[in-house]
Amino acid sequence: MSDSAGTLPASTTGKPLWLQVAPLLFLLLWSGGFAVAKVGLLSTGPFTLLAMRYGLVLVVLLPLLVWFRPALPATPRAWVNLVVVGFLIQVLYFDLSYFAFLNGISAGALALIVSMQPIVVGLAAPAFAREKVGLLRWGGLLLGLAGAGLVIASRASIEVTSPGVILLAVGALLAMSSASLYEKRYGVAQHPLVTNCVQYAVGFVCTLPLALLLDDGHVDWSPSFVAALAYLVIGNSLIAISLYLAMIRAGEVSKVSALFFLVPPCSALIAFVLIGEAMPPLAWVGMALAASGVALASAQPTLWRARIGRLLRR
Repeated sequence: MSDSAGTLPASTTGKPLWLQVAPLLFLLLWSGGFAVAKVGLLSTGPFTLLAMRYGLVLVVLLPLLVWFRPALPATPRAWVNLVVVGFLIQVLYFDLSYFAFLNGISAGALALIVSMQPIVVGLAAPAFAREKVGLLRWGGLLLGLAGAGLVIASRASIEVTSPGVILLAVGALLAMSSASLYEKRYGVAQHPLVTNCVQYAVGFVCTLPLALLLDDGHVDWSPSFVAALAYLVIGNSLIAISLYLAMIRAGEVSKVSALFFLVPPCSALIAFVLIGEAMPPLAWVGMALAASGVALASAQPTLWRARIGRLLRR
């Protein structure tokens, strides 16, 4: 991401304004994407939807890249890093997730499996990203996982047709987790136009053949499909992914990954507000647990020790 983002106004916390609002904005855009993708899949095949999404993103970004001419990565290794992260997120994560949907996995099952990303990242962070995950953060991660599981279990039965479909979902989980760890260790700040163009080009080149081979090419250009595609292009592809990568570079990877515990609860809440899906009482309890877990996982241990010390002195 561009270093120029750091010049925006900052509060007394020292964080730039964009970084303070980034977690909430990312959470809302990413959570809404699950429901919107299901709307889009009613009108076309999964790989066709992804190829169209990536192609339209490039249509938007390439003219901007030519116009602004941002600095390009300085070394071959920097180019490789962009390609690797793009492949992990845009190809493996999304293609495996959509292929799992195509083969019968329920949204609840996929959400539950993918929401385990913070646990995977927490286990691997000390060795791969050279980041220590303390007991307080582990407590938050486990609490967040419990909350996400409660929301999913309260809203729908989790049905998976075959072990192979489970493996597809686990592959998506490992892909996003690997992208987080790789970006934290090897990612270097690049202009967002360059980052997005490279990564969505990787997604388009790898996904288009799958669309031609596995989908029938049918597209129902209904208003709902057009709206869903616009949201996926602008909300998920252009904004949410850029925020996600920027947050990883600006903070500890296990803190950022903890946000994924809030995705299933927020998806349920968005569905409740927009289309009136019922939210059982247990789901609200799960949302509270997930939010508490993210707060713990994101907290600074020194700040908590100071607060506890003040309470004990009273």
